[in-house]
Amino acid sequence: MERADYLIVGAGLFGCVFAQKAVAAGKKVLVIDRRNHIGGNIYTREVNGITVHEYGAHIFHTSDKEVWEYVNAYTECNHYINSPVALYEKELYNLPFNMNTFSRMWNITTPAEAAAIIEKQRQEAGITEPKNLEEQALALAGRDIYEKLIKGYTEKQWGRPCSELPAFIIRRIPLRFTFDNNYFNDPYQGIPKEGYTALAQRLLSGCTVLTNTDYRQFIAENPDAAACTVYTGMIDEYFGCRFGRLQYRSLRFETEELPDCDNFQGNAVVNYTSASVPWTRIIEHKHFAFGTGKGTIITREYPREWEEGAEPFYPVNDEKNTALYEKYAELAGQEKNVIFGGRLGCYRYYDMDKVIRAAFDAAEQAGLA
Repeated sequence: MERADYLIVGAGLFGCVFAQKAVAAGKKVLVIDRRNHIGGNIYTREVNGITVHEYGAHIFHTSDKEVWEYVNAYTECNHYINSPVALYEKELYNLPFNMNTFSRMWNITTPAEAAAIIEKQRQEAGITEPKNLEEQALALAGRDIYEKLIKGYTEKQWGRPCSELPAFIIRRIPLRFTFDNNYFNDPYQGIPKEGYTALAQRLLSGCTVLTNTDYRQFIAENPDAAACTVYTGMIDEYFGCRFGRLQYRSLRFETEELPDCDNFQGNAVVNYTSASVPWTRIIEHKHFAFGTGKGTIITREYPREWEEGAEPFYPVNDEKNTALYEKYAELAGQEKNVIFGGRLGCYRYYDMDKVIRAAFDAAEQAGLA
């Protein structure tokens, strides 16, 4: 096949943005992805008039005006504001932790009352040097918030007791002493009205795109496919896992169509914080777009250990894996004409706006901006 200037491995958000920058600079771009669709984890599809977030909720939010304007140049975002709720046993609480949460939990009405209860519980915990996530949470927020809203959810998410998780996973706990249910502080928030797949399609305009295409097999058959490779897959796989596998947490999604139910839970996102419930949250997709049509679609999310064949979602950035990644990063720095990017290529969790900004930076460093 004709040689491209850039071979982009992975049609996720980083790859799509880099591809758009390269095409705009007059470069010939080939994009491949092992999945049967573009968009990576932001992929959406239409089902009975409802936009379904196939790989979990993706809510675009940013304080970066340039990134916001860039996205809205390719799609129109609605005004969705993320205001999840948490269900603990039979008790419903607003997230993030705010005065609505504290009022429901302790039957109080003022910020001073809430602050006093939290401080009293922090002092009762008596923890000055937290040795694990449990101690860190108790030291930051007290026992009630930890037991009802953090412990069960976190242990399901990571598959191990909070007492065995490193403290740095929770560096801070946002405690808001206002009646504000807006989960994010960013001034720009919303979700593409047409879904994220339409955004990915427009960003990839002008590219040659091959799905159902494995990188290793493709490059073995086309070793001279491009002058430069942008690799957004798993960095350890690129190097044949020579130092061992990096660890990830994965998710299993259980999606259910409910044609006879118009409103299952009254909110787009409900977190289940009790250990007695096996899923971490239920998403009701129609509420991301203020849907009022007949029927609804829900998805339950079940955290799981990553294994080969599953999708890697969350890097396990503990000391062991961080040290292992640094070995791969050193090898990556020695690769000529290869750019590593995205969540898997950099072994870090990225919000969507940070992925876009990282792609901007990579494109600029490549002389494409």
